[in-house]
Amino acid sequence: MVAVGLTMAIGLALVHSFATQLPIFSIIPRFRWISFAGGVSLGYVFIEVLPELSHAQEELLHSEIPLLHYLENHVYILALMGLLLFYGLDLLALRWQSAKQKEGQIQGGGRTSIFWLHIITFALLNAIVGYLLQDTSKHHGLLACFLFFVAVALHLFIIDENLREHYQALYDKQGRWVLVAAVILGAIAGQVALFDEAAVSIVWSFLAGSIILNVLNRELPDEKENCFFSFLGGATAFTVLLLLI
Repeated sequence: MVAVGLTMAIGLALVHSFATQLPIFSIIPRFRWISFAGGVSLGYVFIEVLPELSHAQEELLHSEIPLLHYLENHVYILALMGLLLFYGLDLLALRWQSAKQKEGQIQGGGRTSIFWLHIITFALLNAIVGYLLQDTSKHHGLLACFLFFVAVALHLFIIDENLREHYQALYDKQGRWVLVAAVILGAIAGQVALFDEAAVSIVWSFLAGSIILNVLNRELPDEKENCFFSFLGGATAFTVLLLLI
């Protein structure tokens, strides 16, 4: 299943490279597409991410990592840390935008620092995703891998849209290529450095917290830009597919 993991990594890299450059919104209205993607992601969170956290908790309870024996609900603490990290980054970006609007133009150095902080953190997220692709392909069939790929690809597409909205040309010229490299490097690491189940559970838990925040914060459309039936269709269709595999 090595080829499956690498193929998914290349596919996700292509999402960062070219997907948002395609004229998708000229074919499907943006509010319908965002609503559908949000529904798919939310279905994935409830059917796959939350149950996986429970499984990861069982793995950590039986692990030999000393620190974890002094903590309860280990994976939920790790998931909370992932959520708080990305929430803090979002606040920095929003404050930058607010300062730019009030003062006319924020200093270039301040903007660049926030940009790279955001990119480095999302690169870490992408590297984790890339690493987990091998674990996913090893423990799941082709259909499950494909559904995982679809959910993550839509998730990354929406993240691309948000980063481009915040940073514009700076993201197009530099940021997206860093994220592409992170996915590929994570996938390569998954081939050459195999951690035990407890370590994978720690990585997955941190990733789960960031996914939950990004779904709720970025992919649930607001009242001005939504299509409930597209959202419901995405959530229902993806949930049914996950339950059938």
